[in-house]
Amino acid sequence: MAHEITEEVLEAFRQYLISEEKGKETVEKYLRDMRAFSRWLDARPVDKERTIGWKEHLLEEGYSPRTVNTMLSAANALFGCMGWTECRVKFLRIQHRTFREPERELNRQEYFRLVRTASAQKKERLALLMETICATGIRVSEVKYITVEAAKNGRADIFLKGKVRSILIPGKLCRKLLKYAKEVKRERGELFVTRKGNGLSRKQIWQEMKQLCDKAGVETSKVFPHNLRHLFATVYYQASRDIVKLADVLGHGSIETTRIYLLSTGTEHLRQLEELELIL
Repeated sequence: MAHEITEEVLEAFRQYLISEEKGKETVEKYLRDMRAFSRWLDARPVDKERTIGWKEHLLEEGYSPRTVNTMLSAANALFGCMGWTECRVKFLRIQHRTFREPERELNRQEYFRLVRTASAQKKERLALLMETICATGIRVSEVKYITVEAAKNGRADIFLKGKVRSILIPGKLCRKLLKYAKEVKRERGELFVTRKGNGLSRKQIWQEMKQLCDKAGVETSKVFPHNLRHLFATVYYQASRDIVKLADVLGHGSIETTRIYLLSTGTEHLRQLEELELIL
């Protein structure tokens, strides 16, 4: 029997992902990836050979190996949902990197320039939001847990991916959050909301941050919400040297994931190699 990716199949896949308690962003990405797969198939049925062909096509189009693997993850999840297990393919094997690309590494000075630029432009919500993510290490999808009540208690309980973890909010940040709540007349609930009271989307936060780049003098390739979390992880580890505790704070299920956050830049890695002085 031929397998086809129809709207009915995609809707069944959506319901499956929701039942598996996948986050909203994950559901949307998986569906987006599968629509891209469907367009590439161009009405041809799905089988393992064509899925391998799609994997090769993505690489030829310049997608990074990690991005290809996330798209294959979506495809394999769809196949599992529909019982098309014979269509599943293997992920690309990626050797662990020893450094991060400097053009994507946001440093402390650049972060402060972004915050100061947002404040200078009277974008207080954005400035405080960036400080909140960077000072707590939360994911952008966890911003909704930063509430008036959390600011008063000095801690936020975050529920994500079937797990609950508590994060502490620094006293200085609590005071700034409560001051902001008073200014916007927010007595309870989420602090970072739109004028209509809806939570901010990942896309909106990303766009607002990008708009700061020129004035702040920071490369756009370095400016996105997740990089604030990376900066938190780097600074926290430099202060504590406790990767186990950092993994707990970040909500990682594996220390290996945390290790990726702590990669130095290529420039730093090269400096360390030079200091070995192994060349005559």
